Amino acid sequence: MLQLILNNKKKISLSIVLILLLAMVRMFENQLFYDPFLKYYESEFAHLPFPKYNIIKLFFSIGMRFYVNTVLSLFLLYVVFNDTKIVKFSMLLYMVLGSILMISFVFVLVEFGEQSKWSLFYIRRFLIQPIFVILFIPGFYYQKKSK
Repeated sequence: MLQLILNNKKKISLSIVLILLLAMVRMFENQLFYDPFLKYYESEFAHLPFPKYNIIKLFFSIGMRFYVNTVLSLFLLYVVFNDTKIVKFSMLLYMVLGSILMISFVFVLVEFGEQSKWSLFYIRRFLIQPIFVILFIPGFYYQKKSK
């Protein structure tokens, strides 16, 4: 086990740096991105009205955060698996899932608003957190091991 770690120390170091960058996006989210729903969902939001928001600014801010997380996640997938096919397939998945989620986010926010606080919460959560990489790494690892 120790020999395996020593042989892959560059890969492990780079993976740790990328994970720390993902964590820094989360740590500095208030300074980097416009999202009035951050404080809203941290509070007891069940009985509170939505905060005032600029839909265009919110759309681009959440989109930019998703993009930053996606780029870091794709680099992490490349470092972990060293396989461009996995990265290309993941990029396609990120584009499709990101588009569906962004459209769903705006649609739910504009059409349903406060009636669907929980739906908006979960859609937004998938957009602003690197959840897909947490799902992709074990999935691709299992696929590689089963071949």
